[in-house]
Amino acid sequence: MRIPPLKAIVAFESVARTKSVNRAAEEMGLSASAVSHQIANLEAIIGQPLFQRSGRGLVLTPAGERYLSDVTGLLADLSRATERASSQKEVDILRVHSSPSFGLMWLLPRLSSFQEDNGDIQLNLACSYENVSFSNGYYDIDIRHGYGNWTNLDVRTLRGEFIAPLASPKYLERHPVKTPEDLLSHRLIYSETPLVQWKQWFGRTGVSAPQKTFDFSFDRSYMSIETAALGLGIALESLMLASVKINEGVLVPVFDDSFAVEVGAHHLVYPSQNADLPRVERFLAWIEREAARDVQPAR
Repeated sequence: MRIPPLKAIVAFESVARTKSVNRAAEEMGLSASAVSHQIANLEAIIGQPLFQRSGRGLVLTPAGERYLSDVTGLLADLSRATERASSQKEVDILRVHSSPSFGLMWLLPRLSSFQEDNGDIQLNLACSYENVSFSNGYYDIDIRHGYGNWTNLDVRTLRGEFIAPLASPKYLERHPVKTPEDLLSHRLIYSETPLVQWKQWFGRTGVSAPQKTFDFSFDRSYMSIETAALGLGIALESLMLASVKINEGVLVPVFDDSFAVEVGAHHLVYPSQNADLPRVERFLAWIEREAARDVQPAR
């Protein structure tokens, strides 16, 4: 049996991932009919259908599932081989996807540390608000925020992450805080992303908090952390994400360690077969060493 055209395999992977011929066509810069033609060509070579239509749109047949599993990673390997061939030195390519706040506030400031020990690895980092699909084998690792309940993937939670009120030293000089109840009269910054919100935090400290009006509200942690660092109020945020700001002295925890709440909020997620890749093993070991160096409340 002859090898199918590469364009047909790319079209198959795109349709399988997006579950839509139209979305795959947008991705590939082709017409929907051209994508359908590629799929039909591939099915003709294989000798059986790879998709069937249902109420949910296109669904892989058992043969399609097997074929997707077999070709997963081949396109990524081809892309990496091309990048290595075009490079002037021998490098291995590690592709990491991250939630934006973790990528910007935690990962980027530490990349020089990774590079020092892993000069033979080229790290390609992408950040977005969506969890990536591993079906095409492009990404090696996804760093996700939330509850670690993803199925069919290995999930390694970064330990030692705490949520606590944070403010700039200048703000606290102008507006001293002694007790959690004092915060009710302060400018509080609301962040949608932490797993522990102000209402839950006040409840844990025994403060009966009426409906509180917030001076600022953000849907991204990095915006809340930056706003607190500018001295505009007090944020309830992750000490891990804010660790660079804390080490620089532009942010400090408002209270002692007993008022910090531990969470498992950031997770290293990857297909189990990726764990055996040396570039992935080295990145996982590095990121856990770095996380262990963060400012953490003693317990």
